[in-house]
Amino acid sequence: MHAFADCHSHVFHRALRGRTGGDTFWAWREEMYALAADLDPDLLFRLARATYAEMRLAGVDAVGEFHYLHHQPDGTPYDEPNAMGEAVIAAAREVGLRICLLDACYTNVPSAGSGTERVQQRFSDGDADAWAVRVHELASRHAGDPDVVVGAAIHSVRAVPREQLATVGAALPDAPLHVHVSEQPAENEECLASTGMTPVALLAEAGTWSSRTTAVHATHLTDDDVAILGAANAFVCFCPTTEAELADGVGPSVALRKSGARLTLGSDSHTVIDMFAEARAVEMHERLVSGRRGSWTADELWRAATTTGLESLGFADPRPLELAPSVRTAGAGDPIWSATAADVVPPADLDPAEVAHDLGVVIDECWSLR
Repeated sequence: MHAFADCHSHVFHRALRGRTGGDTFWAWREEMYALAADLDPDLLFRLARATYAEMRLAGVDAVGEFHYLHHQPDGTPYDEPNAMGEAVIAAAREVGLRICLLDACYTNVPSAGSGTERVQQRFSDGDADAWAVRVHELASRHAGDPDVVVGAAIHSVRAVPREQLATVGAALPDAPLHVHVSEQPAENEECLASTGMTPVALLAEAGTWSSRTTAVHATHLTDDDVAILGAANAFVCFCPTTEAELADGVGPSVALRKSGARLTLGSDSHTVIDMFAEARAVEMHERLVSGRRGSWTADELWRAATTTGLESLGFADPRPLELAPSVRTAGAGDPIWSATAADVVPPADLDPAEVAHDLGVVIDECWSLR
């Protein structure tokens, strides 16, 4: 068995687990913005270090960190412009996790005085050209590290103006490129109203889709969208526990596979960190939608959670995963259907009790700032 690739992470969301309400994705986002407003490089480092340690305990060997929390709360760069990205990279390396830092361009932000969304000021470099300069410097700094990949990300079509999409896509032409796409119907409706195209089609116009690109979520797609992603042999990253927790919907995983797209998995907002749960949920959600069993085999789900996921992050060499005997897997078939993260043998260099303590301390600190 291979260790897991968690291909879509927003590491600071771990502090929101079980603490946020609201009846829509957009209400949840307000809580997320409030948390994002309080983080500095030191607090982000400590939160990321504890969360990444939890990932390693769950059998994750490589993470794709979709990173957009770049600057100070008012949008002013830190003295080290990549201070926040470096904090996340350092946290992963300190606990022995390989990381693909997917530096997200997010330039279409509201004015500084517009309520909770003013926190978006810290996401923005001003425009895609300025973002590219900063990201090139970060990528150059880590070019010789086999355990660190710096890739690019388009946060979403609402966050990057149409005329800047191609700049982001071309910034790191040999690195992974990830993009949130069609997570919510409102996103599609807004894009159609403003451009006459779906997000997938708009990104196709910009030359985004290729075999190095990952469409994250890809939940609300048209048949033409599916065909575009399949023709490009793109990756699609499903995050089923988050997509369920945020009431996003169920994406067309089987249609995407049949079209030629390649499935990967992520824990996204870290409602749980359990790649067994993510893999099983792809098949279980498909059963609920289709009324059929067996759309995904155990081998297909293992590949999505391991080797295909690694490829989407720019890594090639899978590492082993060891499971301990448990009441969940006793007498069962393939453990992808029955195991949980609790069945992973802990790495010798991590103490689960210490990781739990560190998580509790740093998350309490995050909430004390609210």
